[in-house]
Amino acid sequence: MNNGRLYRRIAVAAVLLSLLAGTVLMLILGKNPFLAYYNLLQGSGLAPKAKYAAARSMWTDLSSFIDFWTPMIFAALACAVAMKTGLFNIGISGQMLVAGFLATITIGYSGLSAYLAKPLVILIGMAAGMAVGALIGFLKYRFNINEVVSSIMLNYIAEYIISFFIQTRFVDPVSRQSKNIGAAARLTLQDVAIGGYKFSIPLAFVLAVIACVLVKIMLDRTVLGYELKAVGANRTAAGYAGIRVGRSMIVSMAISGALAGLAGVSYYLGYFASIQPKVLVSTGFDSIAVCLLGSSDPVGILFSSFLIQVIAKGSTYMSSQQGLESEIVSVITGLILLFSACSAFFMGLVVSRKNAKNNTKDLRFGDEAETAPAAVTAAVNRPAEDKGGEEA
Repeated sequence: MNNGRLYRRIAVAAVLLSLLAGTVLMLILGKNPFLAYYNLLQGSGLAPKAKYAAARSMWTDLSSFIDFWTPMIFAALACAVAMKTGLFNIGISGQMLVAGFLATITIGYSGLSAYLAKPLVILIGMAAGMAVGALIGFLKYRFNINEVVSSIMLNYIAEYIISFFIQTRFVDPVSRQSKNIGAAARLTLQDVAIGGYKFSIPLAFVLAVIACVLVKIMLDRTVLGYELKAVGANRTAAGYAGIRVGRSMIVSMAISGALAGLAGVSYYLGYFASIQPKVLVSTGFDSIAVCLLGSSDPVGILFSSFLIQVIAKGSTYMSSQQGLESEIVSVITGLILLFSACSAFFMGLVVSRKNAKNNTKDLRFGDEAETAPAAVTAAVNRPAEDKGGEEA
């Protein structure tokens, strides 16, 4: 069994164990866990509800879920690229905020046509996130400042500076959030009438799937991807092999930041149309669980992000139908993270047992190989001995 298949089995086991633990918790609270999990599917548009509001259906709920899912794909990819290089980008939420804010004030309020505004939103979001990510990588390489510390500090810096500008220059006096951006700059088409229903069409979702494919190709099929993974495996050995470790770290964090920037614009200028001051969205932090569950693989991330977002999106409907606190979803997500984090331990345990078994087989084969020449020699000499006996 190869390591990839083993990782997938461990990830599936982590999900099943967390759902089992959630089931036990719901039974203790006196609730029906199977009905509760079905409500999660209903709240995400994956199962029909008993009743719908006007111009709404299961398919409109599904389109809203895909819109909600899109930023998580970008955020988890950002986390995965950094992890492949042995770095931990915990500043994804801050990079999302910087990208969303800069795209909002430059393009969101500009009045440009949709054909110009939407591509510029994407480019500005990528550039803003890339700049913050590259700064973190540079600080790590040049001054050996731990990327976790610098990421957290930049999170706070971005949060309070942007909150200041929103509250002094761009605040909506009613919602106390930033003013809504223009529809032309928004990456989600709202209330698109199709067959008598109103859909939310997330344009960035296609870009998210393309990003998964491109990151997969980069990591597995390019020299750059090989260098990033080599640095993540052993920086000293990579340096001796001629790989520029500092450059790889900066490039990795820059790519990670660009993906976080895409998560930011698809969230603040897609799923939402405004920014709430003094708040860092949980998407950047939840992406760590998604990345671990997906084994830092783009294909795995596509599926793990789907699972995590189904749980997150359907929690409100489950809470309203079952009378459960919405925090139960946070417990399930936390358990998934816990079991996923333990996957490295289980992986090492299985691999060590597999290696021990192979070593035992090699020893047995070696003993047989050592006795084989003696047997051949005896077989060759026996006719001569027999012949000598007859002559005697």
